[in-house]
Amino acid sequence: MKFWKPALPPASSVLFVCMGNICRSPTAEVVFRDVAHRSGLGDVLHIDSAGTGDWHVGAPPDRRAIQAARRRGYDLAALRARQVEVADFVRFGWIFAMDQQNLRALEAMRPPQYPGHLGLFLALAPTMGIDEVPDPYYGGPEGFEHVLDLIERASETVLKRVRSGGPGR
Repeated sequence: MKFWKPALPPASSVLFVCMGNICRSPTAEVVFRDVAHRSGLGDVLHIDSAGTGDWHVGAPPDRRAIQAARRRGYDLAALRARQVEVADFVRFGWIFAMDQQNLRALEAMRPPQYPGHLGLFLALAPTMGIDEVPDPYYGGPEGFEHVLDLIERASETVLKRVRSGGPGR
């Protein structure tokens, strides 16, 4: 009898997931890519983002996210929202949810044999004292600034973890 053993997803691939893929996860994608690039890993890591919902598929990030990011030197404008799919569990060794609700949605679709890391983005930066990146969608511009603050602060720490070894190690 042969047992199927899944291939390990690439340890050099990182996916950020929020609800609609127009605020938090595209911000995390671009900020993390910038941090990786400055660390010399920009050409090594595959970094992407997606949403658990499908209502914004094909849309650019929220204009407030684009504006807040632009003020800090990041460019989100070219990104387009997509919905996370089961195949992402094959393509990405690191999958980070922005909050518990999205983590539960990802856990529900995760194949039982997925050997990668699935968890909250801020959980790998415990000194921040917060587990979730709050959704700024229904608030004002200050919420988008706060999201950038959190993601910028956590990205260095998370990159160190990604660099130190494969998912689950």
